Amino acid sequence: MDGGRRDALKAAALAVSAVALGRPAFADDVMPASQVRDLLPGFATHTIPTDGARIHVRTAGSGPPLLLLHGFPQTSAIWHKLAPALAKRFTVVAPDLRGYGSSSRPADGAQHAGHSKRAMARDQLEVMRVLGFQRFAIVGHDRGGRVTWRLATEYPDCVTRATVLDIVPMPYAHVTREFATAYFHWFFLIQKAPFPEQLIEAAPAAFLRQFLPEKGVTPDAFAEYLHALRRPGTAHAMCEDYRAGASIDEAHQAESRDRRIICPLLVLWGEHSAVGTQYDPLPLWRDVATDVRGRALPCGHFLPEEAPDQTLSEILIFMGERG
Repeated sequence: MDGGRRDALKAAALAVSAVALGRPAFADDVMPASQVRDLLPGFATHTIPTDGARIHVRTAGSGPPLLLLHGFPQTSAIWHKLAPALAKRFTVVAPDLRGYGSSSRPADGAQHAGHSKRAMARDQLEVMRVLGFQRFAIVGHDRGGRVTWRLATEYPDCVTRATVLDIVPMPYAHVTREFATAYFHWFFLIQKAPFPEQLIEAAPAAFLRQFLPEKGVTPDAFAEYLHALRRPGTAHAMCEDYRAGASIDEAHQAESRDRRIICPLLVLWGEHSAVGTQYDPLPLWRDVATDVRGRALPCGHFLPEEAPDQTLSEILIFMGERG
């Protein structure tokens, strides 16, 4: 059977299954990988080697440098509704974090150090230096927000302004039953390999649907995320990211407990997300940063896709401030 016919039969079977389950199929359930769209057309593509990884980077625009860091379980494509507008005012740099998207899958390292936020932060510092930027602003969502926190803490002279989207610092210090229910994956992904990896790889589309809302996450974006998750080693890298978060990242935070984020920090969260319903984010961030402002937006966890206009407006206002 030729590849085209195989893809067609697979697509038909998946579409029928979706109807039988009473839900619509996301695009990549019926889309061959070769047809996954580039969601950042017009952006240049780079592969930049760092200490321990090769980072896939998209860039566009001119003006002050602005680093955009995605989170779990996504890629740099999360910025597709914001990046073109931001590129009119900034030099936008949108990488895939190590272990995600088209970036490399590094070795685990001792205590999961290969996927620590310190290693991810160092990647981004090296990327920006290769591109010619010594100082830059950052916007980080989810895991990318944690990398933003580490960058701003460990390299304060390099970060001019920072924005974190829908996270709170030191989440394991604030675990409740409600948190554990909403963030079950924090405890699932850290289980010993290869148990969670095997379950994810057995049903990657179903796994993604557990997290990604159809309202906001377009079929093309879902196709991109699913294509990335199906790449060999991605599920393991995602798990290692969270294993690091429950181990070596905690140690790194303890090492730097006396260092605060000194650049201006914007904190945005979704009023319907677990962060918005279970936490008061601003006081938590004021425990680790000196200059904090922010507010809730009318959406869930995925601000850049669920509330792109409001997220863009808040970022532009923040970036236009004069300190």
